[in-house]
Amino acid sequence: MPFARLATATTPTAHIGLGLAAVGRPGYINLHRDRDLPGDRSVEELRARTHELLDAAYAQGVRYFDAARSYGRSEEFLAGWLAARPEVRDVVVGSKWGYTYTAGWKADAETPHEVKDHSLAAYERQRAETGELLGDRLDLYQIHSVTPDSPALTDKELQARLAALAAEGVSVGLSTSGPAQADAIRAALTVTVDGEPLFRTVQATYNALETSAGPALAEAHDAGLTVIVKEAMANGRLAGTEAPAVVREIAGEEGLGSDAVALALVLHQPWAGVVLSGAATVGQLSGNLHAAVLDLDEERRARLDALVEEPEAYWRHRASLPWS
Repeated sequence: MPFARLATATTPTAHIGLGLAAVGRPGYINLHRDRDLPGDRSVEELRARTHELLDAAYAQGVRYFDAARSYGRSEEFLAGWLAARPEVRDVVVGSKWGYTYTAGWKADAETPHEVKDHSLAAYERQRAETGELLGDRLDLYQIHSVTPDSPALTDKELQARLAALAAEGVSVGLSTSGPAQADAIRAALTVTVDGEPLFRTVQATYNALETSAGPALAEAHDAGLTVIVKEAMANGRLAGTEAPAVVREIAGEEGLGSDAVALALVLHQPWAGVVLSGAATVGQLSGNLHAAVLDLDEERRARLDALVEEPEAYWRHRASLPWS
């Protein structure tokens, strides 16, 4: 398992990863992107921003980097960074397949920014595309945004191909989304090929507002999967001035940002293996990394418990966020 490398890491930030969703393409649903990114958001500008973030993350002890086929040119940017730094061999590289980027490098594209397809044909195409860019640096390949009705949970031929990939040394995982994440995770835990569990990692949304996947993630951890948490700041709803008062109060008590409190809450979960930062600036990244040393005692966690929303309401709100 590639994540075994993180188990021996001595830096407190080794269990915080960097996700590239916000910088691999000009448009995304995080709040206040107009403040975070250059006005033109050209390929070269975002390539430079991504490399700047990767440099800063690596220097501060981050050792997991997360891309996806649908994150615009995130794989290309990450591959270029790795190629320019051949001495960097202690990182874990993950990517995802199952969505195709369709926005044509436009933040305000009128067509959907990504199209979902969990078919075998989509896997074969995207696996080849990822292979061309990341080659043997790919450690983890995840099915992107699995829901309980995803054909990936029942397609035996696809599962056999994924098992063959695992036999080549690439770990196979999945990410989940939507109000039924727990159902998708539990269904994934039952998937086997030749009597062996297929999935070795699961990446799910979990944060102070959306905790419904927690029990299923604990079950996945107990079954031996590495748990990766995405959207710990709820696409910006738990950061800066957007954060609820209690988050800002705890942050003020520590002299840190609200983002550190949001990430620290997830890091305190005993099943959390890696928690992703979705930073778009080096300043945001540095603020996020303070989460690794922030103590959230039982009283503070109880105060944050009051923020939890019903899953359906949370995901409706997320679906309403504009691409910008």
